[in-house]
Amino acid sequence: MKPSPKTILVRCPNWVGDLVMATPVFACLRSNFPEARIVACMRRHLRGILEDSPWIDEFIYGDDKSVRGFFTLVRQVRQARPELTLVMTNSSWTFLPLWLAGASPAYGYRHRFPRRYLITGGPEPRRDDNGVRRVPMLDYYLELCRFLNLKLDENPRPVLFAAPELQKAGDEYLARHGVRPEDRVIGLNPGARFGSSKCWPPEHFARLADLLQANLPCKILLLVGPREEEIARRIREASHTELVDTASDPVDLALLKPLIRRCSLLVTNDTGPRHYAVAFNVPVVVIMGPTDPRYTGANLEKTAILRRNIDCSPCHLKVCPQDHRCMTEITPEMVLAEAIRLLECNCPHEAGNVPQTLEPPAPGADRAGRA
Repeated sequence: MKPSPKTILVRCPNWVGDLVMATPVFACLRSNFPEARIVACMRRHLRGILEDSPWIDEFIYGDDKSVRGFFTLVRQVRQARPELTLVMTNSSWTFLPLWLAGASPAYGYRHRFPRRYLITGGPEPRRDDNGVRRVPMLDYYLELCRFLNLKLDENPRPVLFAAPELQKAGDEYLARHGVRPEDRVIGLNPGARFGSSKCWPPEHFARLADLLQANLPCKILLLVGPREEEIARRIREASHTELVDTASDPVDLALLKPLIRRCSLLVTNDTGPRHYAVAFNVPVVVIMGPTDPRYTGANLEKTAILRRNIDCSPCHLKVCPQDHRCMTEITPEMVLAEAIRLLECNCPHEAGNVPQTLEPPAPGADRAGRA
């Protein structure tokens, strides 16, 4: 590797949450190579996450699933002429167009054939008696920087940016839906692109909206992504609370930033927007079922994780083949208690397993104060 590469190419993760957790890598690269041109290679729809950051000079869109997109990517990488390439994806397929374009030296994890024999170098995955050790993805990505002997921040954490124009668009969006500057806003994120196994039941979100409105007067911002309109419809029909529903006025991954930053609290499944909240220092309650908390076990100072330790979890299946009780047994009253605690004290805490003795509000409390 050249001491001061002129152009650095980064093949970014493909998932929203993973990309947010990888942002300390970009901060590290910019800090160590302040004069370099940093090129981010990613899925096109993810660009809004990193837009407005001080790290990225150019974007290349990694559409490597079609033949045309694959060879377009090869050409774009070749034109970029990187002198250092960092590969944060794990598959051989995502590395192949970079290799064909002559992106060398290229560093990434060496744990899959044939990639481990094509890549220039990189760390081996950490292992224990059970195989590959499950570590926070933030640390997993930063290990690439450690392998290159780059200087790291003492307390690396995800960071996102919103330019004044984007912030103004977010403010105008909320004003258009009746949210005033003095209103408390609580966000609900009921979907998950990964699959239905990550989703808390819509009826639970509807009940939670009613409980929040009764106990913490606020505006409820219902954040739904593409193809999640049915989830939003079910929540609207089951709730007695007026919701600011983004299904009727869609929000992309860029506009999502100022909306989540405006929230006093976010309640979400274990999916990308939870990491937006961490990046903007917004308290967040995460309802977690089929996924392993060790992958996201970093920067939890304002995060409460609600999960049940049952025999089949974590399974990492996209669709639950059984009764989905890892999610359904977490009740709206349990989530409300964590929401209130986070808003009142904002103290370091990880809820871990759901408290079994939590007392729900008195019957009818969710309708207090409403005619």
